[in-house]
Amino acid sequence: MRKTGLFMNRDTQSLISQSAKILKEADALIITAGSGIGIDSGLPNYNDPNVFKKLFPKLGIENISFAQMANPSWFTKNPKRAWAFYASLKETYAQTEPHNGYEQLLELAKTKKEGYFIFTSNVDGHFQKAGFDPLRIEECHGSIHHLQCSFPCGDHTWQHGPNMPFNAENMELSVDPPTCPYCHSIARPNILLYSDWNWAESRTDEQGTRFSKWFQHVHKNKIPTAVIEVGAGTTIPTVRYQSERLASALKTPLIRINPNNFEVPKDSIGLPLGAKTGINSIFGKL
Repeated sequence: MRKTGLFMNRDTQSLISQSAKILKEADALIITAGSGIGIDSGLPNYNDPNVFKKLFPKLGIENISFAQMANPSWFTKNPKRAWAFYASLKETYAQTEPHNGYEQLLELAKTKKEGYFIFTSNVDGHFQKAGFDPLRIEECHGSIHHLQCSFPCGDHTWQHGPNMPFNAENMELSVDPPTCPYCHSIARPNILLYSDWNWAESRTDEQGTRFSKWFQHVHKNKIPTAVIEVGAGTTIPTVRYQSERLASALKTPLIRINPNNFEVPKDSIGLPLGAKTGINSIFGKL
């Protein structure tokens, strides 16, 4: 029995073979992804309280969780702390290289004569970093590599420049926070945060319009399209709902890779594997 990070039973091996067949025969490809795909690259699971406290001892002492810190109110009450937190995240994303599963998915995507599209809740920019076409990616929760006004004075967004220095021990930015070029209020990452009523959606809406136009093309013309979901959990199930909706509309089995939440709708495929192991295993059958 082949070993790919763990020993798999025959049912799992059969599902891997079925997945490979679907992906190989499709003329178009949709990849949906949540934070689980990045964890296999070495990115921390910020939602894990123990991991979060270890990474941010100052916040741990104050009993501040990831969900509490990922709130837009910080840009008003303590912008230097808010920016130290997001500068830390941006630094981690920049220093982490996407695992080889991204490369394998890109290699597969490039073989599809009708193209591909990515739908992800990740804000790290790792699909772009791995070489995927930025015009074929929808980041439904925004991107840490783009900024917006925290006020906000409009729906505009702009490219984030070089990362800013910060004091990790005190969780404070070492320079003045960036400001909006239009009204000079404090700027913030263009990320959909918790309890966020001021997220500027223009950039993500543009991405969504491109995806919708491409999807309508493959759907209308009945182009065989595969849908593979990687590392999308149930805590915020945006990606899972989108995966199921797309697969249902296309009348194709959803291929879901998730070590814990691998349940799938009828006639779909759930692989109880981590992101990297799941992709590597399927790729080995192509």
